[in-house]
Amino acid sequence: MEFLETQITDIESQLHQAGLKLTPQRRATVSTLLHNYEKHLSAEELFTLVRKREKDIGLATVYRTLEILFELGIVNKINFEDGMSRYDLRLSDQGHFHHHLLCKVCGKIQEVHEDLLLDGEEKVKNKFGFEVTDHRLIFHGICADCLAKKSH
Repeated sequence: MEFLETQITDIESQLHQAGLKLTPQRRATVSTLLHNYEKHLSAEELFTLVRKREKDIGLATVYRTLEILFELGIVNKINFEDGMSRYDLRLSDQGHFHHHLLCKVCGKIQEVHEDLLLDGEEKVKNKFGFEVTDHRLIFHGICADCLAKKSH
């Protein structure tokens, strides 16, 4: 519970720095994202979950909140090729955005929190004089569970 409050306090601080408030609707949205941070929710899925806690919230409010959080770098918007934007909360203790493993058989998404591209970033900086500040990487393949089923 302490982790949750720390994250909410950090997000509230970022909103205040941008001249915005953490309204009850935004707090419910952020709290729901935190409780489901590994699920890569779409705006509609998030709305369904938030609505259980905050009856007076509308889908447009969730969309606006996500857009504000995205613009402030608090969430990342990802498309896993299913035609929907999904949102991934950027926790305050993360440097770069984490990577993802996407199973093309079952659709499962796994997170990789190691930064696998540090050497590549250094090469880009040295060769092109371009300093990488962030990156997105999705590995497409077959997860361990599907491989195990396939071998039986």
